[in-house]
Amino acid sequence: MTALNLTNQLLNFMAPAAFVALFVVLVARVFARFFRSKRPFVLSPVAQFAIVFVVSLALLVAGLVIFGRDGKMASYALLAVGAATCQWVLLRGWRA
Repeated sequence: MTALNLTNQLLNFMAPAAFVALFVVLVARVFARFFRSKRPFVLSPVAQFAIVFVVSLALLVAGLVIFGRDGKMASYALLAVGAATCQWVLLRGWRA
């Protein structure tokens, strides 16, 4: 496998985690208008994206280790639930 192929494989592996993290952070910002809180956001959107992305990527790696291959729907379900839970914790959702 050449370096270009390896880079392509790694970027394609990380793409779902990046898109889900971006989507979760942006949706949290949009829906914050409807569910007004007297508290401001704890972290900046960039920091939220970075944390959710790292957690999502770790969950995808865990799915790869558990199932032995990439692309299982259970891994993507874990990705979605884990990213949403991480965002909920970052926004201190239990205090809402």
